[in-house]
Amino acid sequence: MGAFANVQEAANFFKDDRFATENGMEVCELTDEYAVAKMTITSRHRNAMNNVMGGALFTLGDLAISALGCHLHLPVVGLDGNINFLSTAKGDVLYAKATCRKNGRTTIVMQCDITDDTGRLVAVMTATAFKIQQKA
Repeated sequence: MGAFANVQEAANFFKDDRFATENGMEVCELTDEYAVAKMTITSRHRNAMNNVMGGALFTLGDLAISALGCHLHLPVVGLDGNINFLSTAKGDVLYAKATCRKNGRTTIVMQCDITDDTGRLVAVMTATAFKIQQKA
């Protein structure tokens, strides 16, 4: 059992992640195995070449990774994040699905696939979170 009882509780926890939420991103699925965040693509997410900005993709992946990391151990802080941009988005909605690759004693390593609603793999992100130990 994770830190959040359900996806609504997780979404409420992340409501103050204003950069993500003000750009239309939300946590929409959460289990002990994965977290999904989504974003409907609008003109505000596009760059000069009319593609989705890399920063928007990174933020969406970061939200999904953060939701899963906090679900597995609350609180955590990010240690690093890396993204590989694979393709331009062709659909109207992006989904970021984060999974845990290693849940260690002090760190969690996660991977996130970012796809559009056509099923196209747009980017792959990895990140490491540090588990903050609460004082007794």
